Amino acid sequence: MKKFLKVIGYLLGAVVILVIGAVAFLQFGFPKVDPAEEITIEYTPDRIERGAYLANHVTVCMDCHSTRDFSLFSGPVAEGALGAGGEKFDQSIGLPGVFYSKNITPHGISDYTDGELYRLITTGVTNEGRPIFPLMPYPSYGKMDSEDIYDIIAYLRSLPAVASDIPDSKADFPVNLIMRTMPQNAEMTKKPSPADQVAYGAYLINASGCKECHTQVSPQGVIMPEVAYAGGRSFPFPGGAIVSSANLTQCPDTGIGNWDEATFVSKFKQYADSGYVNPKVAPGEYNTIMPWTMYAGMKEEDLKAIFAYLKTVEPITNQVVKFTPSSE
Repeated sequence: MKKFLKVIGYLLGAVVILVIGAVAFLQFGFPKVDPAEEITIEYTPDRIERGAYLANHVTVCMDCHSTRDFSLFSGPVAEGALGAGGEKFDQSIGLPGVFYSKNITPHGISDYTDGELYRLITTGVTNEGRPIFPLMPYPSYGKMDSEDIYDIIAYLRSLPAVASDIPDSKADFPVNLIMRTMPQNAEMTKKPSPADQVAYGAYLINASGCKECHTQVSPQGVIMPEVAYAGGRSFPFPGGAIVSSANLTQCPDTGIGNWDEATFVSKFKQYADSGYVNPKVAPGEYNTIMPWTMYAGMKEEDLKAIFAYLKTVEPITNQVVKFTPSSE
């Protein structure tokens, strides 16, 4: 018996050593990305203007990195909160941890060089070498045109500095270790010509992150590519109501297979009307996390290109109940 217990002790000791070794390997061996490049961006008016368009209406960086007022339909950005961060994303929406959007005004990014900020946006690694959870779709941004990322950085540098105190994000175990392996070197591309409408639409829909919300996620919080764009990802609201994302595939019964280009564009542009005011929404009433008023500012030719790309997406049957009121 003593010999048996001794063997068990050795085995347990070996397991402990292996676990410690594995944790140390992940902790110190990852993330594996190249050092930040030495980049100096000219903050020209043209760059800032293009960056403002991208950050507010295409990549919608300002959606997550601002406080949104969900007492109004679609949660427009609260006054004075543009870029100040502080939005909370946690287990209630299927994420493996508690994550807070960071302050991306000059107050929050002043300690980043242009090269470090570029690496953060495109690979998900901070200037301290820490990985961020891909709630921010840096894998998508890492496939954009470098010039577009430069434009976004120029715009962020031009924002008024807004002070905010943001809590640290914290991933649950073991995702806090697994996420160290997620960042990869960016694979930047050249933006296709708008004349190639489908290719240009594919570029824009990647930049816009539509797949992130319109695809269900695994228990680890990672989108499931086999049901890309089929909708059904649920987002709870305070009080217990749940809104679910729409099916964007070409399924004629449960998706947008019967839509035409004009219907798609008008769905967005109705919120760009100069007379539109986000209506008040009482707790428990239908609301949405979809930042309609931000995407409504997208150019019509860009919306048309996205629609042209969506017409190529294979149909997936997935009947989505877009709103479930609280049972309380």
